[in-house]
Parts: sequence; C-alpha cells; structure tokens
Amino acid sequence: MMSSPVQKIVVFCPNLIGDTVMATPALRALRQGFPDATIIGVLKPHVAPTLDGLRYFDRVIRFDPKARDRSFRTRAVLSALRAERPHVAVLFPNSFRSGLMAWLSGAHRRVGYARGGRDVLLTDRLVEPRDRNRRRVPNPIVEYYLELPRRLGCASDSLRTELATTDADEAAADRAWEELRLPAHEPTVCLNTGGAFGPAKNWPVEHFAMLARRLADEQGLSVLVICGPSERANAQAIVTKAAHPRVVSLADQPLSIGLSKACVRRSALLITTDSGPRHFAAPFRVPVLTLFGPTFIAWTRTHDPSAMHLFQPVPCGPCQKPVCPLGHHRCMRELSPEAVYHAALRMLVRTRS
Repeated sequence: MMSSPVQKIVVFCPNLIGDTVMATPALRALRQGFPDATIIGVLKPHVAPTLDGLRYFDRVIRFDPKARDRSFRTRAVLSALRAERPHVAVLFPNSFRSGLMAWLSGAHRRVGYARGGRDVLLTDRLVEPRDRNRRRVPNPIVEYYLELPRRLGCASDSLRTELATTDADEAAADRAWEELRLPAHEPTVCLNTGGAFGPAKNWPVEHFAMLARRLADEQGLSVLVICGPSERANAQAIVTKAAHPRVVSLADQPLSIGLSKACVRRSALLITTDSGPRHFAAPFRVPVLTLFGPTFIAWTRTHDPSAMHLFQPVPCGPCQKPVCPLGHHRCMRELSPEAVYHAALRMLVRTRS
C-alpha cells in the first residue's frame, strides 16, 4: 500500500465493452485494496452500463470527447476531475489522451503502461512484456490489467471476471422472452455476431442461419440472436434465412447492454464471435463457444473453464486487421457451420451432465 492514506482515486476505464469486462478483476482488486477511498470511474457513455449493478465506483463520470452532450466532452470532464482533487489516477487505456487528462487532473500519482509517448505524464510506468526482438508478446488482457492495481500494492483474489444485472435489465429480458415466445423453463441458445472491431471478425450470416436452423430443428432448442443497434439487420437476416419458428432475435426490441447481459445470463450456451458480448458469459457461469478468425486468442483468454474456442488456421492469420486485407475472409468463411454445430452439441451435453 501507499505510505499515506489515499482518499480519492480516479480510474480511466477501457473504451470497449469486452475490455471493460476483462478489467473487472483489476477493478475488484482496487476496491478491495482501498475500501475507504472514494473511487471515481471515468467511462465512455455507451460502455458505462456494462458495469451497472456492481459497486466498484462511488461515482461515475462519463467522458467522450466527441459527444453531442457537452457535459461529456473534454473541458467539462477535466473541470469535474480537477474539482475532485484526486490523489491517484489509474489508467487502463494506453492512449496519450488518458495520460494527459490524468496529469491535468492534478493527481499526484499516475499509474499506467508506458505507451503512446506518454511516459513523461506518468509517475508509475509499467512496461509491457516483449520478446528478445522487442515485439509485443500476446498477454491475456485480464492479467495485463491486474498489474495496474498491483503497482499500488493491491492483491488480486482471482482472475474471475464479474458482472451483474439490474432489476430493469431482468424486466426487459422478461418482456423479450414473452414477446418472442421463448419457453421460460427450456434451454435457449444465444447467438452473437458482429462487434466494434470491424467486419473481419464476423462469421457469415448464412453460417449463423444454418447453425440456428439445425439447433432448432434437430435438437428442439430455442435460439435467440442478440445484437446491438448496428447489428439489427444481420440479426433479422439470420432469422429470415433460418426460417424456423424457434429462431428469433432481439432486432425489434428496445436494445441495451443490460438486456443483452440478462439474455446471456439466462441462456444455456452462447455462441459468439470475438466481440464484446462474448465476455458476458463467463461472469454468469454460462458456457461460451467463441469463433475466432483475425485475432489472437491469447490476448483475450479469460481462463474460463466453460469456454471453448474454434478457429480455422489459414496462412495469412491471425492478421489483427479489422478488415480482411486480402479480401477473401477465409479465416471466418472456412470455419464451417458443421464444425460449430458439433462443438455446440459437445458443450451442451457437458453442461447437462
């Protein structure tokens, strides 16, 4: 621990939903390490609901420099931070902007990774693991983030990620279950496609539709396609192409992160691309089958015993590109619905037993 009492800590949280979930072991360690401190979370407005229902923060400041609402922009947020007079700033993003904001906030101690040319703005500079050629080594983000509270003397209780749902989230899921005529006491499989990273992670809509139809027709399972606002069209297309009454989607529901969390929480299995909602499964002990293509599995490994990863090896991957640079998208296109279907059955049998 620090030699003098820490009264206020400001935490600059990750900018993506999945990364925010993977930060929860570190946020928990920080809260447990400083139980009497006031901890203020700085989050993007659209990411903030990910942590609803948890008690890591005493207050939340929403920050988006491009927001229409001026109260979320840099000047207003910086003014709010300076008024808080924080003792410590913990930086999960590796951006120069977060380093500058932490420095301008007046925080005496600023903890983050030495990246993005912001070394001079930090008091505690963590160094990423690299190989002998100075290349970054794939390191699970959960463990990467845990080094931040450890620098402040906080011990971690586990690598377990954590989420919660609110009463409003569960009520929204209840309405969706009723309107979509999903059976309340029978297993439902959730499908999730798309993501903020880019189209390279997407599994073809036709593949999802074939998978959904087989799960419904051959296994008698209900299939729910969850989605965000930008994925409504894909979700609708999966339902249309599956052409089975047991395959439905959230596309026509009032969408929210809370609704997606609640739907995953009550599902028997989540089948997903490597996108944010993939990380909703582990905190709720829901088995998850993740379809990988352009990204390294090692970066986002969560040590979840009920998780399975599928990928199709190709000579050009993983490329870590948001759009396929060669235009063929083989890594995802050649991952067959047949392979995913049989992997899903193995997981469902294991879960039932």
